[in-house]
Amino acid sequence: MMASFAQLGNDLYTGKRSFDIVGRRKTWMVAAAGLVLLSIILLVTVKLNPGIEFRGGSEFTVSGVATTEQQPAYDAVDSVAEGQQPRVSQVGGDSIRVQTEELTDAQTTDLKEALAEAYGVDVNSVTSSFVGPAWGADVTTKAIQGLVIFLVLVTLVMALYFRHWKMAVAALIALLHDLVVTVGLYAGVGFEVTPASVIGFLTILGYSLYDTVVVFDKVRENTEGVLEQTRYTYAESANLAVNQTMVRSLNTSVVGLLPVASILFVGSFLLGASTLRDIALALFIGLIFSTLSSIFIATPIEVALRQRDPAIAEHTATVLAKRAAAENAAGEDDDAPVTVGSYAGGLRAGAHRGQAAQPVRRKSRR
Repeated sequence: MMASFAQLGNDLYTGKRSFDIVGRRKTWMVAAAGLVLLSIILLVTVKLNPGIEFRGGSEFTVSGVATTEQQPAYDAVDSVAEGQQPRVSQVGGDSIRVQTEELTDAQTTDLKEALAEAYGVDVNSVTSSFVGPAWGADVTTKAIQGLVIFLVLVTLVMALYFRHWKMAVAALIALLHDLVVTVGLYAGVGFEVTPASVIGFLTILGYSLYDTVVVFDKVRENTEGVLEQTRYTYAESANLAVNQTMVRSLNTSVVGLLPVASILFVGSFLLGASTLRDIALALFIGLIFSTLSSIFIATPIEVALRQRDPAIAEHTATVLAKRAAAENAAGEDDDAPVTVGSYAGGLRAGAHRGQAAQPVRRKSRR
């Protein structure tokens, strides 16, 4: 299996085999737009489930319980603060976490005793803490400020590095797609959003951008001087770049997902550590969508933007006209080779400089 996968990567890089990803860009864009629209609908209707750090309230942790049933916790809260809707969850194998709205000091003391009695543990095994909503608001404000600064700097750096603002715009669209879809999935499933989740969301931005930059670097290499020849269009050159980097993107994602999945498993099922689970969950979802967007969204959008350039549009029309003329001539001549359908790949494949691109070390004088 690994040998066939390696062979597939080699065939994609050399252009022997090719997937017409850029040619089907409308399909990917419609699918991406549908996911973003669905995510926005979920964010507006279902809304995010903010953790206690963002909404404020009191939190109790009962350790060393013999049973992890949640009903005793609900009964204990109802006996102290009637009418409250607590959030009860299991932490690890022998702990129960109870979150309520803000309680007075007297209610906090009474609820600790009620929980200790309900689960048959000493009152010292019940810990309590209070989180004010101002802390969560401060975290949200800092996260938004960091996101805006990040996007501005990334736009400038990418525009300077690739020497074309349309690549920066395409990368930002793919990045925002990953972020909105991940957050929308959180809203749809009802996952609790904690500061650790926010850290995971922001980490996704870096990974998504890294994967896109690798693909765009290859696109720039393949499309350099594309207007000076008439065999392939800009879109076909960019499509070859996506195929050449596809296996690398998949391998990198699998390598990245394995440790994240391990952290998610350990955090969720073994340790019951909510911080590990929250950040790993955001990363796990974000890594998957980042990989998909770097292949199916970033380059197709960049090609759609570049096709509006008059020089590229004229070059594309010239290439297609010459190709049609050649095919018509081949159709009239039965002995001429037929090459229809072979244009999705093959351009400049393996035409990189290889070792010639490496810096030359000067020989030292002795």
